[in-house]
Amino acid sequence: MDNHDSMNTSGSNLANTVKQLISMVHSIVPVDDVLTAWAMVRRGVDAGCYRSYNGISFLEQSLRTAVLFGQMVAVDRSMMLSLLLCHLRRDDFITEQEMIDSFGTDVVRIVNAIFKVSQLYHHRASIQSENYQKLLLALTDDIRVILLMIVDRLALLRAIENHPDHEFVASIANEVRLLYAPLAHRLGLYGVKSELEDLSLKYLNPKAYAQINEKLIETKEHREAYVVDFIKPLRTLLAQAGLKFEIKGRTKTINSIWNKMKNKHVDLNGIYDLFAIRIIIDTPPEREKIECWMAYSIVTDVYVANPSRLKDWITIPKTNGYESLHITVKGPEDKWVEVQIRTKRMDDVAERGLAAHWRYKGIKSEAEVDTWMTNVRELLESDGVKGIGNAPAMNMYDKEVFVFTPKGDLFQLPAGATLLDFAFAIHTGVGSRCIGGKVDGRNQKINYLLKNGDTVEINTLSTQVPRLDWLNFVITPKARNAIRQAVNEANIRKADMARELVQRRFKNRKIDLDEGIMAKIIQKMGYKSIIDFYVAVDDELIDINLIVERYEQMYQKLNDEQPAVQGAATDFVFTGSDTPGTDILVIGDNVKGVNFKLSKCCNPILGDKIKGFVASDGAVKIHRTSCGNLKHLESRYPYRIIRSAWSGTTGSQFMATLKVVGKDDIGIVTNITSLINKIGDTVLRGISINSSEGSFEGHLVIGVSSTENLRKIIKTILGIKGVRNVERTA
Repeated sequence: MDNHDSMNTSGSNLANTVKQLISMVHSIVPVDDVLTAWAMVRRGVDAGCYRSYNGISFLEQSLRTAVLFGQMVAVDRSMMLSLLLCHLRRDDFITEQEMIDSFGTDVVRIVNAIFKVSQLYHHRASIQSENYQKLLLALTDDIRVILLMIVDRLALLRAIENHPDHEFVASIANEVRLLYAPLAHRLGLYGVKSELEDLSLKYLNPKAYAQINEKLIETKEHREAYVVDFIKPLRTLLAQAGLKFEIKGRTKTINSIWNKMKNKHVDLNGIYDLFAIRIIIDTPPEREKIECWMAYSIVTDVYVANPSRLKDWITIPKTNGYESLHITVKGPEDKWVEVQIRTKRMDDVAERGLAAHWRYKGIKSEAEVDTWMTNVRELLESDGVKGIGNAPAMNMYDKEVFVFTPKGDLFQLPAGATLLDFAFAIHTGVGSRCIGGKVDGRNQKINYLLKNGDTVEINTLSTQVPRLDWLNFVITPKARNAIRQAVNEANIRKADMARELVQRRFKNRKIDLDEGIMAKIIQKMGYKSIIDFYVAVDDELIDINLIVERYEQMYQKLNDEQPAVQGAATDFVFTGSDTPGTDILVIGDNVKGVNFKLSKCCNPILGDKIKGFVASDGAVKIHRTSCGNLKHLESRYPYRIIRSAWSGTTGSQFMATLKVVGKDDIGIVTNITSLINKIGDTVLRGISINSSEGSFEGHLVIGVSSTENLRKIIKTILGIKGVRNVERTA
């Protein structure tokens, strides 16, 4: 159905609605404004601005909403005109300046806000999300727009009663039930809220609605008279007791009756409280409990109470703060009636939504949100919509941003979050492979700042990996932690490969690599950790030949600094041939006249099998027979090798390096160090630990008296829970 057909087939209804609107607003909205707006509307219809959606004319819907808003909330010039003009502005039929010139900036502000919020309606999949309510409030700082949306949904529910598309009707009803009915309650629009809930039930469960409605229609006059009769004796006795109170009586809504039937698993006849009476007592805090129980006594004197139905939430309030005294009594005609007794303060707390299941959580404090909502409701009650036009901006969720996936799922992130934050919010794997994305169909980089209502599609590449500079583009802890972890894991893999490369190069040069010397080189080169050093090697920022050169220089320097025992190796006899001599050099603390040094590359210990090498300065350097450097020297200078042995006793300590591998548990390093210090003739000289993915690798430099002492230490460390392997590296 096109626009003209729509207007022609419903011309009489449209004309009647327009007459209603003009009659309603004539004293509030200047006639010139109405005529100008209507002329714009007619031109807009001719230009095709007012289309139909699922058979619902946008123009008729706007008019119905305007009339209903005036009937149920208030008549307001800006809001009425905004409803008529919003579709013209959406289609750019009129400019913002034209609207300002004709109607002022306030109308433009509302129209723009309506248009912004209306963009959410293609995301129906997210309606059930609590974040959807927050997004709705975050998108506009003018509460009047929310009021219009609530009434618009009520007008739509009324209009679709006989709509043929049942799926469309159900989706609207479900949206209202989850989103707009709770907002209506919170803003004090109780009549709107009740009708929204009842109509939603009517479309979502027509059988249940019809069953309850027929029963209530049959008994309507009788029930109203019954409530009056029930209240009459209570009002007299409460006044005689000196209580200051108000008393309300009503039949519960169809929706609330249905909820009771579901929750209690009973039929309509099994519902005790079709009638609900509320007694609200105005009393100071110190007399609240006393006067509530006084009222209870009066009610139960007049009517017989069901003791099993007593709910005392005054003595012990609900965890959500709700306070009230509920009793169910048998009134005239043996009908059950629920009576709620509470004070004005308790009623205020309950009605503000502090005890309602749909309360907003975790953004701002509940006190702030409730205070703001209460202020709006009080302005509505005292000054109508005109009062809230100047109400402070909501800004309830100005610290958050809400964005959609292409499927309509809604995510909440902190304000300032980027496209990359969103990618990690979806899944760590998606974030790690992110190369950018599309926002509302337009390509954006990973550092794009998200805005409320954005629809974001993430683009990924299987070969993409997180980089350290990504930390400059994210603010969420999840993204930052994932990036750091991924970078660390990548660096560990790179470091392991680089370490193997360095070790192979040293092996090819027949040099026995000493971890202690390497650690000193790494420190001198300015690297904070071994991993950083080897990552630089893998990135080819350091030449391995330079490492070998520095290692040899450091090795020579450390050996030259080794203190020597007085004496000269030239006192020993050498054959001068290409085969080793037959003399044996005996070393130890009691040996005199021998100049020898313990080689740093293999750190020989009393008990090790050893050999000596006569250096160019005449000193003898002692190596373990398993030392790789010694094997290199033997192949080149066999005539300078001396068979050596220990004297059998020493009072000195020897340095040894142990490599420990195990599970990275809390306290394991403390256990290792404390046990070492308890072993006699042992001193812990140094320790370095690297941990990754639940495992650790440590290098311990310890002072020991002999190989027997060292074996005892290794056995002790292996006995510690979590340690998997211990081996001597030097």
